[in-house]
Amino acid sequence: MVTSAAPQRGIILFAHGSRDPQWHLPMEAVAARVRQLDAQALVRCAYLELSSPDLPACAAGLVAAGVSAITVVPMFLGVGKHAREDLPRLVAELQTRHPGIAWQLQGAIGEDPRVTDLLARIALDAPSAS
Repeated sequence: MVTSAAPQRGIILFAHGSRDPQWHLPMEAVAARVRQLDAQALVRCAYLELSSPDLPACAAGLVAAGVSAITVVPMFLGVGKHAREDLPRLVAELQTRHPGIAWQLQGAIGEDPRVTDLLARIALDAPSAS
């Protein structure tokens, strides 16, 4: 477990959003697991539309909490227009609005070979190797 005196790292799990409150449960489960793995990281969920908070509000909250770096993790399986165009534009706007913060935009989770492997194992109903 990582330890530090003050919150230095913020993580935003960024997803599309939905009006259905049950849709948010897997996102919140991922956020809870990140907190278990690193209790010092400030983890929040943000949404493109249909849900709140949006990315600017979420980022502003992390900045107000004193983080010096924010990683945005696109929780998209496919790399469509939102991941290719909308999100990089939003992060560029945040960089301008919060220039003292180190920003990192990760690739969409669906591009990570570990996710592809895990999804294939689930499809085969094979136990995960962890």
